[in-house]
Amino acid sequence: MQDYFKTHQLLLAPMAGVTDEALRTLCLEQGADVTYTEMVSAKALSFANQKTRHLLNMAEGEDQVAVQIFGHEPEAMGPRLAYLDVNMGCPARKIAGKGDGSALMKDPELAARIIASICAVVPDVPVTCKFRRGYYQDQESAPEFAKRMEQAGAAAVAVHGRFAQQMYIGSADWGVISRVREAVNVPVIGNGDVRSGADALRMVRETGCHAVMIARAAEGNPWIFAQAKAALAGQPEPPKPTLDERVAMARRHAQLLFQREGKNMVRMRKHAAWYMTGLPGASVARGKFNQCVTLEDFNAVFDELLAYAHRFLEAHGSASCAPQAQGSTDL
Repeated sequence: MQDYFKTHQLLLAPMAGVTDEALRTLCLEQGADVTYTEMVSAKALSFANQKTRHLLNMAEGEDQVAVQIFGHEPEAMGPRLAYLDVNMGCPARKIAGKGDGSALMKDPELAARIIASICAVVPDVPVTCKFRRGYYQDQESAPEFAKRMEQAGAAAVAVHGRFAQQMYIGSADWGVISRVREAVNVPVIGNGDVRSGADALRMVRETGCHAVMIARAAEGNPWIFAQAKAALAGQPEPPKPTLDERVAMARRHAQLLFQREGKNMVRMRKHAAWYMTGLPGASVARGKFNQCVTLEDFNAVFDELLAYAHRFLEAHGSASCAPQAQGSTDL
């Protein structure tokens, strides 16, 4: 996959409950090269669980997508999918507590058997894995773990610069990405604390990683991929979206979810709040979003917030949508 990542440098990270077709569509339009599905249980797939299979639905025109699976039973880890990534980094208790996700870092041999098992079932499909700096706080194991995954057949590895026990607290250590890069010959994807185009460029320069994976910074902010693409190409980053552009993108996201899920689209609540973060009136709008169920509900709150935000900005003599302190203004 060395050549692959020369042209596919920007990846939307897999995030449970977040990276559905709607968000993936918008991030691809803004410049993401590869998107990942939400995390899918390999065991559920092996039993043809319909509640799980909908997570594999592809967005229209989506041809560069990785399917991320999790599990700890090698015999259940080989569904015939287009592109496979094994989650070995999720620190959530409901995942790691069952021996999946980041818990696999405590048992490298089991993790290696999982990789080898998938490679045996789908020999012509790249198999990758994503893991963390280590499982236990201050016990870095990622470089050795990466070597073992490469030996088992992993075509590339992604490393997040926090320990599993850190969850998402503190800062990601990009140094571990460099150390993994030195330890293996397969491509290395860097992940953790990339919040801007400048961050993406700095991660590549400082660590030598082949690609950059963006996670939480893409929540309510698909534009980060356009900014990162420009930075990596040595071009000026595009300006931050205006107030109207932010609301328009949120409306489009809601419309895409409506097309997928129908009238009941409560999962838009968190997306709507992310899009509006920092805008005048966002704190009150967030409470109203939590009562929304239909597309009409969300559009009504967007209308109200947009009108209020324009009045607020006009009164303060500003045409920008610079973020405001949360809770500082009211609808």
